[in-house]
Amino acid sequence: MHNSLLILASGAEGEQPVGPMLWGLEPYQIVSVAMLVLILIMVWKKVPGMIIGGLDSKIAAIREQLDEAKKLRAEAEALRNEYSAKIANAEKDAEAMMENAQKEADAIVEKAEADSKAMVERRKKMAEDKIAAAERDAVDDVRNRAADAATSAAQELIADKHDAGADAKLADEVIANI
Repeated sequence: MHNSLLILASGAEGEQPVGPMLWGLEPYQIVSVAMLVLILIMVWKKVPGMIIGGLDSKIAAIREQLDEAKKLRAEAEALRNEYSAKIANAEKDAEAMMENAQKEADAIVEKAEADSKAMVERRKKMAEDKIAAAERDAVDDVRNRAADAATSAAQELIADKHDAGADAKLADEVIANI
């Protein structure tokens, strides 16, 4: 196989490959020249000055933020002192509110107990009324079933004791009465 990038050294016994070359320079030399060119272009385009300018602007911005932070800290300390005084007053108000809330809660509990007793009585009465209605319905149902059973029994008795002769006799009586 033939490789155009490899140059073979001749003359010695056994040929040894030599690495790729460009304009007679070794790879590390090519990289060095490229880095040198890159650094020269960066200096020519004033990249270090831009970096320093950017850093200076960042430093100025950080200084402004620090000044603002100092100012905010002073304001925060003033607010903290003000709120400490308000908290002391609020604790006194909270104690008074707790006493009032306890009184109101006791009154609400008493009212709730009275309301619950009344509701229990109402529900008890409603349950008793429902039980009485269910008893009436059960008694009516038993009466209706007893009447149905009596009617069925009477029909069976009449059917058993009333034969064709009795039917003819009854028919003759009805015709005679007409």
